[in-house]
Amino acid sequence: MESLRMGGVGSKRMIIENLSPNLQQHLNKISDINYANIEMRPSGILIYINKGLKNYTWIIPFYHLVIYKTNGISIHAQGKFVNFKNCKMFKKNKTFMSRLMDAKVKFDERYSFQF
Repeated sequence: MESLRMGGVGSKRMIIENLSPNLQQHLNKISDINYANIEMRPSGILIYINKGLKNYTWIIPFYHLVIYKTNGISIHAQGKFVNFKNCKMFKKNKTFMSRLMDAKVKFDERYSFQF
């Protein structure tokens, strides 16, 4: 019910432009296009990286999550990163990314300290 109220919790697939060296083993060895998609959870996100018929899932809690707006979008956490290419598929996920940012801000507000 929660996912329906949020308007969906998963992104459409996006093209991976670059990965950190410790995640390179989860990419296709051939010069294929590598895809990934993001799923929101109550306390973090899951990034599914597709490698042929296998999927690699990277679990990122919100308190580790850092998102940069570069030429596409870059997600950093736990000493790793993934850069998504700015293309037509990325533009379709614009509303999902804004919901993701809102969820991250809402999570961070729970732990804000007053000085």
